[in-house]
Amino acid sequence: MLNKLRMRLASDEGFTLIELLVVIIIIGILLAIAIPSYLGFTARANDSAAKANISAALPAMEALHADTGSYFSTDVATTTGLLKGYDAGLKATFVSGNATTYCLTSVVGGNAWFKAGPGADVSTTACV
Repeated sequence: MLNKLRMRLASDEGFTLIELLVVIIIIGILLAIAIPSYLGFTARANDSAAKANISAALPAMEALHADTGSYFSTDVATTTGLLKGYDAGLKATFVSGNATTYCLTSVVGGNAWFKAGPGADVSTTACV
């Protein structure tokens, strides 16, 4: 079988149109299977990254509260600067806060995740 294929490749004969169409169809089927799996994987990875960003910001929020007695300073920019002082690699965004609660958000891949206060879970529901 291999000798026959080698002889055919060595000759001036090429592949038939049917053989080329079969190969193209097989490649199309493989792509139809692989692309949706890849897109689902990237969506899950983006969601996990956004949740991880918020989780990584929590120690900075608690350190701010421990030092100042509040989750909020004079304004959002100042509070964000204070949080960056605790964690320079902070990727979550500080949205709002007061003495007892805060709102953090992280957007990765177009999906936004939020955490509304120390007792709340990370969710896709925006802080109120």
